Amino acid sequence: MWRAVEEQLGPLSEAPMVPALQPLVLVVSGPSGVGKDAVIKELQATRPDLHFVVTATSRPKRPGEQHGVDYLFVTAQQFEEWIAAGALLEHAVVYGEYKGIPLSQVTNALSRGTDVILRLDVQGAATVRRLLPGAVLVFLVAETEAQLVRRLVDRKTEPLDKMLTRVQTAREESKCAADFDYVVLNRDGELHAAVEQLAAIILAEKLKVARLGLAGAA
Repeated sequence: MWRAVEEQLGPLSEAPMVPALQPLVLVVSGPSGVGKDAVIKELQATRPDLHFVVTATSRPKRPGEQHGVDYLFVTAQQFEEWIAAGALLEHAVVYGEYKGIPLSQVTNALSRGTDVILRLDVQGAATVRRLLPGAVLVFLVAETEAQLVRRLVDRKTEPLDKMLTRVQTAREESKCAADFDYVVLNRDGELHAAVEQLAAIILAEKLKVARLGLAGAA
């Protein structure tokens, strides 16, 4: 039968019908207190192949945070030297402190064929959208504004004036959700559900016809 088919249609190709899946950049953003760190850490536990880019910051460490794990804690002088050298994919001043993404972490991971996940504020996400048009942007939200504020208060890390600034900023940032590709709800006690949605987004994006280079094929 095989030979009969080839006699009628010619040699059958052994080339893959679907090319190898390409690595992508996933940006997880959202207001302060929404649970970006918790969601990303849980996603890493289920997807250890993901490369989480550790953000650099000039702010002091909070209790329990580790250098090189939660953030790269550096001096403002070091940060300014990186800016001058073009060593950051994006950077900004957030609540009076520098924050930025080391460019080498992104390019090295992608060159290895590894998916990259970035934790960014809304401003940083918009910058990455311009610099990396293929990046996938996810906006993480809490169930209600009141719940978000409870999470911030439970941290017990900041005085009232800074808390008010964070809440006001969160209100403004929430207006930018329409600029993202996806919105994921992180309900209290349902962290796993948010992580499952992120994993589904990654897979769906990697299987898009345009990303596979099959657009226009007939």
